Amino acid sequence: MRTSGGAVRSAAVAAAGLVLLAGCGGGPGGRHSDGTDDAGKGRRPGGPAHGASTTTHLKEVPGIGTALRSRIPAASRQVVAVYGEGADSANSTVVLYEKDAGGWDRKASWTAHNGRRGWTVDHHEGDKRSPVGVFTLTDAGGVLADPGAKLPYTHSSAFTPPPYWDKSTRHDFDYVVAINYNRVKGTSPLDPTRPQGQSKGGGIWLHGDHGGGTSACVSVPKAAMQTLLRALDPARHPVVVMGDKVRLAG
Repeated sequence: MRTSGGAVRSAAVAAAGLVLLAGCGGGPGGRHSDGTDDAGKGRRPGGPAHGASTTTHLKEVPGIGTALRSRIPAASRQVVAVYGEGADSANSTVVLYEKDAGGWDRKASWTAHNGRRGWTVDHHEGDKRSPVGVFTLTDAGGVLADPGAKLPYTHSSAFTPPPYWDKSTRHDFDYVVAINYNRVKGTSPLDPTRPQGQSKGGGIWLHGDHGGGTSACVSVPKAAMQTLLRALDPARHPVVVMGDKVRLAG
């Protein structure tokens, strides 16, 4: 099912969008005039994209240890792996893996960013760290029209970042994929419901990169978001496995 932002939108929906955006992308705090954060400053926005690798028919997704591997659903045939550079680093690499009869194939990778203060196994609202774990991917959306997503896609101007955010974030939410951390699956990424409570944070997405750390989301170049939206398929039960490299391998 596709939904769209119509001419009439209730104040409640708009308010929910602002709450989620405040929890996801990040406002002016900690940001420099060039659009980067203290964490990851000077890094080229999004970094270089890399094409398909010759790494194919792998038995397991590389760098993922037993603890997190056991949490990947048996039915999953797509993994978005987010390899954080360090526990307190905002820099990471995102790799798309797909599984066929021969094993896991590495399809593409991109330089990316995560929470500006790094990673945590106990995420809370406002800690500026991304949660470590395995999370399903079921819902997408954005300011721009559906680019050919297989996931249900909500097209709405309610994704637009607030005007008081740094101008470098203006296109962060052109495309987003909701990470199913403390949210209700099968709803728009704009749904503000927090099953574990507001203090546990939420509104954590894959979204466009502005060249620095986020409030808790994972950001990649716009072209990467288009690739991911066209690739991620509900029939293949996609998940994101994310964290700093040490915790991922644990």
